[in-house]
Amino acid sequence: MTMQCIARLRSRRVVQDQLEGSDTAAAAAAVAGGGGDCCWANLPHELLRDVLLRIEESETRWPQMRNVVACAGVCRSWRFVIKEIVQVPEISGKLTFPISVKQPGPKECLLQCFIKRNRSTQTYHLYLSLTNALTDDGKFLLAACKCRRPTCTDYIISLRAEEISKGSSTYVGKLRSNFLGTKFSVFDGQSSNAGAKMTKSRSSRLAYSKQVTPRVPFRNYPTAHISYELNMLGSRGPRRMQCIMDSIPATSIRPGGVAPTPAEFSVNNVNVFPSIPSFHSKSASMKNFLSGPLPHQKDGGALVLRNKSPRWHEQLQCWCLNFHGRVTFASVKNFQLVVSPENGPAGPEHEKIILQFGKVGKDLFTMDYRYPISAFQAFAICLSSFDTKIACE
Repeated sequence: MTMQCIARLRSRRVVQDQLEGSDTAAAAAAVAGGGGDCCWANLPHELLRDVLLRIEESETRWPQMRNVVACAGVCRSWRFVIKEIVQVPEISGKLTFPISVKQPGPKECLLQCFIKRNRSTQTYHLYLSLTNALTDDGKFLLAACKCRRPTCTDYIISLRAEEISKGSSTYVGKLRSNFLGTKFSVFDGQSSNAGAKMTKSRSSRLAYSKQVTPRVPFRNYPTAHISYELNMLGSRGPRRMQCIMDSIPATSIRPGGVAPTPAEFSVNNVNVFPSIPSFHSKSASMKNFLSGPLPHQKDGGALVLRNKSPRWHEQLQCWCLNFHGRVTFASVKNFQLVVSPENGPAGPEHEKIILQFGKVGKDLFTMDYRYPISAFQAFAICLSSFDTKIACE
């Protein structure tokens, strides 16, 4: 009976699955247009909540979770109830709405994802694993496109694989490297005019990209800095990396700690990270990081992650890490990130794997992450491993 009700509702209003790549602005407009004209908006609140709660509890995996997204698009009252019912990934361990990719992952386990690389188009697609198998189709989450510049490399990250551009309403953020590929900055950003008219650009340097008029400004907000240790002696061995998560306090990993959890996409992202100073991509602050040493982090400051040191296996004659079956190919790109000792005395939280990334095929890689980082931040960190590192290998 419940599913028949949903079928009738969806026949009245077509609500696209945003995580599948629908336009965020168009979906928001559809929800806003629900208003009070919808006959389903007048249902008693207790009855409505009970019905939606049963739907949310029964649809626990994709693609069945489409029904939950559809309910949120019926009208405002339905959307408010769904937002109250659906818990954040930190608690539920599920990615339901597009904003979930910006929210911290589950605390109790690693959320399993994988990345597909397309060498010809220089694009990377992030998928949520639907099963424990390494070869399932997955649920699309994010896409990135590599853009080479004379002095650096940019990876533009978007909610849609067909629309990867900083001027798009689906723009999520970007990763920028220095010339040597040893230092990276992760930026969170979104167009300040989500309703801007998009026009195709023949001269665009990004695959599948679209260009917006120059009158539409956008800003970037630094959320993380990644550094790879220079290999001065040229010896072969594992990479050493460190990640300073500017938007996540070191106290987030302690008992009772809290990590920033945005509730929705903001037009200019000021409400998402209000304590983080914003600057344009060519500012002096970013240039100082990309060209200079990493700033020293004091206790109580930003969370610092480092790669877990592998152990030398005498019989295999190689460096090894235990990925618990999630990685099947040896690669210099493989890594596991744990909390750095710089964040205080060693404890149980320092032993947990926050992010692990590894190769399982020619152009297929697994990406598993957990609290306190988000899917977007984890994806950006993994993209840094793909980039060429002249002075690290």
